[in-house]
Amino acid sequence: MEKEGYRELLTQLAHTEDLSQEELALLLACEDEEITAELFTLADEKRRKYAGDAVHLRGLIEFSNYCRKNCLYCGLRRDNRSLPRYRMSIEEIYTVGEKIARLGVKTIVLQSGEDLSYDARSIASLLHRLKKLGVAITLSIGERTKEEYALWREAGADRYLLKQETFDEQLFRKLHPDDDHSHRLACQKILAELGYQVGSGNMVGLPGQTIEAIALDIKSFQRWNFDMIGIGPFIPHPDTPLGNFAPDRKKQYLLTLKTLALTRILTRDTHLPATTALGTLVSGGREKGLQCGANVLMPNFTPLAYRSHYTIYPGKICLQEEWGKCVACMSMMLKELGRSVAQDHGHRERKKAPAEE
Repeated sequence: MEKEGYRELLTQLAHTEDLSQEELALLLACEDEEITAELFTLADEKRRKYAGDAVHLRGLIEFSNYCRKNCLYCGLRRDNRSLPRYRMSIEEIYTVGEKIARLGVKTIVLQSGEDLSYDARSIASLLHRLKKLGVAITLSIGERTKEEYALWREAGADRYLLKQETFDEQLFRKLHPDDDHSHRLACQKILAELGYQVGSGNMVGLPGQTIEAIALDIKSFQRWNFDMIGIGPFIPHPDTPLGNFAPDRKKQYLLTLKTLALTRILTRDTHLPATTALGTLVSGGREKGLQCGANVLMPNFTPLAYRSHYTIYPGKICLQEEWGKCVACMSMMLKELGRSVAQDHGHRERKKAPAEE
């Protein structure tokens, strides 16, 4: 396609905030630097229009790295025997949450592998206590039952992040040998029906992933009307079956940014983080993500004793950063970008139910 053809697509995108899957694939595959820069500018304009200039900080506690699943890409996978495992106690988690709230961070994110050793009522009790701190709470602990989701929602959980990683069913099956594509989506639907703000996301640069599959992800994000979407690059972990895969990092970086930008435009006011993985792949990646549609940062408040063992992927930035210092660091980053830290909880009004697949 000639440059003018791409510009026509960008003009259409600017006016309709929508493209077909095939048209999205054309823009994702476009290597013209001017067109890419214009796409990023458009995404930044739409972010400002729909999400504003304030950036939401969501404080992350990675409270367990045990996982019952065996996903091919993840360093926490069940069969990774070289990983030192840990579990934080409920009291440890609460103590960290209390410190996060005192720092003025408005959301606490409780994340772990799929670790069933934490029973539903213990988690519910923790949620009750954390809510008294005046924070919003996001859970990211995997596939559980409708009854457990309902209990946690009643206990005060506001959001639930359950990333799909890919909406390409064939690729999903290859990456998740002990998971089911349809069941995961069914969990998303249950979460929305229970009143959660629901999160999903994908990885860019997976082995066997096509441009068309990424375009499908973006259209799926739009159809499902997710409240938050995490988009990051796939970074191979040496202790996984995909450890020897070596993606072209420059191409992967730009493709991740284009995926982020197009997702912003098609989903309008959805919360999109500038992921830590993006900053790990390329220095300054999070800052660039904030200029391509992102409006969320996730400072890591996992205690230092555990942080280096939560290795979904290797080389994660800020692993040795002194606890709590990331808030000041991120505030400075935002100031340099002409942005500010949001002072509200960052709730998104759900305008419609998620679409059926």
